[in-house]
Amino acid sequence: MRANLIAGLDIGTTRTCAVIGEVSGDPRRPGLTILGVGQARTAGLRGDMVTNIEEMTESVRSSLKEAELMAGVSVDRVYAGIGGKHVRASTSMGVVAVSEDEVTPDDVERVHVVARAVALPPDREMIHAIPQEYRVDHQRGVGDPRGMAGVRLEAEVFLVTSAITTGANIRKAVNRAGYRVQELVLEPLAGSRAVLTEDEKEVGVCMVEMGATTTDIAAFYEGKIRHVAILPFGGTTLTADLVRGLSVPYAEAQKAKEHHGSAFAQLVDPRETVEMPGPSPGQTRAVARELIAHVLEQRLDEMFGLVEKQLHDAELMDHLGAGIVLTGGTAALPGIVELAQQIFAAPVRLGVPREGLGGLADSVGRPRFAIATGLALWGADRFQDTGEGASTLTSGVLTKLGTWLKEFF
Repeated sequence: MRANLIAGLDIGTTRTCAVIGEVSGDPRRPGLTILGVGQARTAGLRGDMVTNIEEMTESVRSSLKEAELMAGVSVDRVYAGIGGKHVRASTSMGVVAVSEDEVTPDDVERVHVVARAVALPPDREMIHAIPQEYRVDHQRGVGDPRGMAGVRLEAEVFLVTSAITTGANIRKAVNRAGYRVQELVLEPLAGSRAVLTEDEKEVGVCMVEMGATTTDIAAFYEGKIRHVAILPFGGTTLTADLVRGLSVPYAEAQKAKEHHGSAFAQLVDPRETVEMPGPSPGQTRAVARELIAHVLEQRLDEMFGLVEKQLHDAELMDHLGAGIVLTGGTAALPGIVELAQQIFAAPVRLGVPREGLGGLADSVGRPRFAIATGLALWGADRFQDTGEGASTLTSGVLTKLGTWLKEFF
């Protein structure tokens, strides 16, 4: 019987992905052994809004069942991603007097409580309160103040809040599918955990996770999260442009993007053509592949320009020594790294989950699995730190039975 099982669940606008892994039992070699991966088409969701909770529940159930089947295990809880334009992030400072001659764990807990004590509207909930750095008697840059001498302790905490209804709907869909949410995790933070290294976060890096309807930004510098933003455009924006530019149905535009698309027109042979549906049923016409690339490149140019503006407004563009890391399903488009390098004038690489993974790591080695894998890694970190949050085969069966009984009685 396997223990220490962690599951990550990414409920995307078009696709729901689940990743199940086992946490290494050796604290000297922390890591996650990938056991199973599942995918299902997302239904019942339009952007940030849930339109049909039963369809959303079925998407969750299908993806997790597929991952469990591959892994040969059952889980009872998941780390689920949350994102959307309703998310807000800010920095809060807490200050307390040190109770004894040196900083104790109780002092650290008190300063966290003070930093988290911000007034929230009744329709919002706290998702994260992440300590960034501490200051002892105004000495900055302290990573762990415990045991240090001083009389004044300050903490800088990164706060993330979201709409209560969004989190409630995610929990309800997961519960109805027979599982429970161990923790809601902001999707940009989960994606960053999967594709960024600690060295990159130290010298400065920005992850750009390009999903179907949103593009997530998470910028780090000096090891701290400096900026988070969720922009309302993604892969469906590109497909919609092809619908108008090529005068074809949405399904054909999506197929053209996936099979013939390129983000950088210079990489396409101008003589190459592809067959597309004609104006009448049964008719076809030849379309230059370069035209498809031009449509995609123009929109991506605009999208990357908005990302760059976010970074300039946050005064971070000059601090990104490690450049830009692209990930998410849309980032798999050929030529997108070359285009981004031209626009950002900075190092750009494609981010796929690799570091700290074993087992069936190749199964998640694609940009589209960045968030689901990052959620599992987030859970593995929690387990390594606290010893809590993991599933076991036995507890999974019992918890699912309890959830099933609650649904019917």
